[in-house]
Amino acid sequence: MQEQYENQEEGQIDLLEIIHVMLRKWWLIVLCGIIGAGALGVYTKFFVTPQYSASSTIYILSSTTNVSGSGISLSLSEQLTADFLLLAKSRPVLEEAAEKVGDGVTSEMLAGSVVIENPTGSHMLKVTATNEDAQLAKDIANTMADVVAKQVAKVMDTDQPNLMESAVKPVAPVSPNLSKNIMMGGLIGVALAIAAIVLLYMLDDTVKDEDDVRKYLGVNTLAAFPERRKKIGRASCRE
Repeated sequence: MQEQYENQEEGQIDLLEIIHVMLRKWWLIVLCGIIGAGALGVYTKFFVTPQYSASSTIYILSSTTNVSGSGISLSLSEQLTADFLLLAKSRPVLEEAAEKVGDGVTSEMLAGSVVIENPTGSHMLKVTATNEDAQLAKDIANTMADVVAKQVAKVMDTDQPNLMESAVKPVAPVSPNLSKNIMMGGLIGVALAIAAIVLLYMLDDTVKDEDDVRKYLGVNTLAAFPERRKKIGRASCRE
């Protein structure tokens, strides 16, 4: 019990010492935070290409849609919505949309930059295109919506869905977020500074005072002599 109590006391002392060390080095922690925030802010501002996003929306089905040739009524179920989502990102749709957009756009590029989603509880598909060119993002979103609507009508053998909302040219980028990155850089700098201070403290096993003698050597000190530094001046004496 005595040994366990001593171990707990030693752990508490170590924790307090670490806190005291960090308080003494507060200026270093703040400096590292400022450096981290500035570095990531400069990198974001001058080396990260802004990305623009544009969205268009098509209304797929009413509450029920009669599909000619089958003679049955299909309800807009989750499975049917999932089918439309897969159809919207299919190879024929991407290739046709890439051909219509032009400007060197490929189907592979569209596959990575276009997001098709179904807002919860709705009968719509939202087509969102992201590109470093704001005008191109708008053109891709509108072209994809048009091609998807035609492909849905062709495959399902039904009326072509209506375009509910056309994409407009975005005026502000959606990424990167400069303020968020500056804050993140500051937090990273602070975290690295704290980690370095704690690591150096843990690796430092030099004996500095009587507490360290008891801690590392397991013996008690009988006396302690303060260190005194005297300046010895040179003087010339005449006999």
